[in-house]
Amino acid sequence: MRRSEFDRAVRDEFGAQASTLIADLVLSDVGGRTAAEALDAGIPPRDVWLALCVETDVPPERRYGVGRLEPRRG
Repeated sequence: MRRSEFDRAVRDEFGAQASTLIADLVLSDVGGRTAAEALDAGIPPRDVWLALCVETDVPPERRYGVGRLEPRRG
């Protein structure tokens, strides 16, 4: 997942709340950082996306980004 894909998935899933979640929600799965801090620390966007999904109870069928049911291969 590229950063642009992360941004799109967060925006599509959370709408107007996206920027607030990225900046303010602490994600335990990425070391107690916010999504923005985790990305700045070099944590891959896919890992940050999945941590955000876990923390906000996004159903597993939507964890690969809105409209994508399977992870991209290769």
